[in-house]
Amino acid sequence: MGIAGQASAINFQAGDVDASIYGYVRLNMTYDLDENLGGPAQEGSFTRISDSDANGYFGASANQSRIGIRLKNPDGVKVNVEGDFYAGTFRLRHAYGEYNGVLAGQTWSNYTSFAGGTSVLDFNGVAGNAGLWHREAQVRYTTGNLSLSVENPRSRLANSVIRDSSPSFTARYESKMDGGAFAVAALTKQNTYDTGTDDDSTIAYTAFVTGKIALGESVTVQGAVNYSDGANRYLYQSNADDAYVANGSIENISGYGGNIGATLKLDGGSSINFVAGMTKVDWDDALADGVANGSEAETNRNILVNYQWVPVKSVKMGVELSNWYTEYVNGNDEDANRIMFAAQYNF
Repeated sequence: MGIAGQASAINFQAGDVDASIYGYVRLNMTYDLDENLGGPAQEGSFTRISDSDANGYFGASANQSRIGIRLKNPDGVKVNVEGDFYAGTFRLRHAYGEYNGVLAGQTWSNYTSFAGGTSVLDFNGVAGNAGLWHREAQVRYTTGNLSLSVENPRSRLANSVIRDSSPSFTARYESKMDGGAFAVAALTKQNTYDTGTDDDSTIAYTAFVTGKIALGESVTVQGAVNYSDGANRYLYQSNADDAYVANGSIENISGYGGNIGATLKLDGGSSINFVAGMTKVDWDDALADGVANGSEAETNRNILVNYQWVPVKSVKMGVELSNWYTEYVNGNDEDANRIMFAAQYNF
């Protein structure tokens, strides 16, 4: 999900508070050989794949650039506020406080893990990552390697008005060891629709396992496996609805996904990274019930390979080739290829 974050910060004292300002300036340049996949930060997107015959698109953006501040007082209270310029204006990413294991505010969903992630240049990254890979408003409690949270659910319903009547509940266990790391997590929430005259609800759940293992000093292999039943918003880059309504009843839509990657570490902080990921959503029942029309994405798959290098401390650059493929419920498929260059200046 982009070159690894900033490794340095501007540290100072503000009275009895330890403060640090951090962030980076980031340039992304892309050339789409087949179709224009680039979003505001020139990130690839499966939703932009089409059957267009037009090809050859160049784009550049510095919208991924970000800045943040961290504060810590003598009592151990921590505060973090961070934003970027993703849509061309300032966007809040993180805004939370933390004390004695209790976190409240907006930050990475607890149903997210980077333990088995592969470093890529594309801001959206590979399909099938472990969990949501996004930030949510939440209350979280962490003790040792275990963390529990109550979060904003943001459910999606295919053909009716959804009502978020309860939060998402998550649990994650994450651990590091010599030569590796792993995490397991689960989430449950309620899918509810309510038209004012009819209503129904189902329980949805999702889970993942992710990890990384070193093969010698220079090579790591990492990946993730995910399953969802009615919680496809948490199936990363599936872009699928959670459920649909048929004959007055709400029905969950299930899916699964995962990825596998490898990293070769080179001298001077350089590396070569390869990763392939996919998601697959089961639309069969929705199609039989007349809700799906065949144009829905059934399988999303992408493959990314990059070379990253460090020309000087706090500066990282890279080039990346990627292929993006979508197969639809009706059997049609489309794919697109792109080349990306990125330069990141950390502070």
